[in-house]
Amino acid sequence: MSPAYEGWERDPDGQRYFLFGYMNHNWEEEIVVSAGPDNAIEPGGPDQGQPTRFLPRRNRFIFRVPVPENFTVTDEMVWTLTTNGVTEMAYATLRLDYFVDSMVRASEQGAIGAGTTNPTIRSNTGPTLTVEGPTERRIRVGEPLTLVARATDDGIPESRRQRSASRRQSERLDRWRPPYRATVSSETGLRVSWFVYRGAGEVRFDPPQVTVWEDTRPGSLSPWSPHWVTPEPPPDNGWVASVTFEEPGVYTLRCRASDGALDVDRDVVVTVVP
Repeated sequence: MSPAYEGWERDPDGQRYFLFGYMNHNWEEEIVVSAGPDNAIEPGGPDQGQPTRFLPRRNRFIFRVPVPENFTVTDEMVWTLTTNGVTEMAYATLRLDYFVDSMVRASEQGAIGAGTTNPTIRSNTGPTLTVEGPTERRIRVGEPLTLVARATDDGIPESRRQRSASRRQSERLDRWRPPYRATVSSETGLRVSWFVYRGAGEVRFDPPQVTVWEDTRPGSLSPWSPHWVTPEPPPDNGWVASVTFEEPGVYTLRCRASDGALDVDRDVVVTVVP
């Protein structure tokens, strides 16, 4: 398991944030590491909102941490992660070459090729996302919990479904050629998914959720899978999912709306009792 420093960004209000992700070298196993000595962010930690459940493969821009006010370009924030007796670290700095804007995010997510841009993609704004109901829930083991998320987007970038037939044919041919970009190509268009951000027990979603990690295997339910096409949004832009927990505990469920280039997240904390 390798923590990753993705870069830093600045909000319109001037607040700066360090951005982190990770690489789980497994294709199937999800690894759980509680916040503490084996999963710590310093200074200010150990718990600064990082995940404790790590999905397979590469996961980019999973969370962000406010940069301390007194930080300079020579200071470092360190995320330390220990799994199976192996400790790895990610070092966050304010070096200018780590600055992240919307074009860097789009490129890293696979929506555009590295170094490519145009006026349309530069005008892209991320989706809007709301989750109906309280942000804290309580449910019993085995009882289904209904989750409703509503999302909208500006339609940029277009999905494969929206593109012309000639462009789609050209893209199909491109998919059989050797890769020409450093990151994995991702399908675009508005999509919404739930996943477990924190919590150790088995969790089942119905319907199965579009993956938020880079599953590149053909035929997988993944925007990074060849030929996968973003489904049409529901008529009312309301995505409904049912979730069932197999074990008691406290879980953080994260809802992610993405247009393939930019993401927005909302969390729901669920206490599961026997």
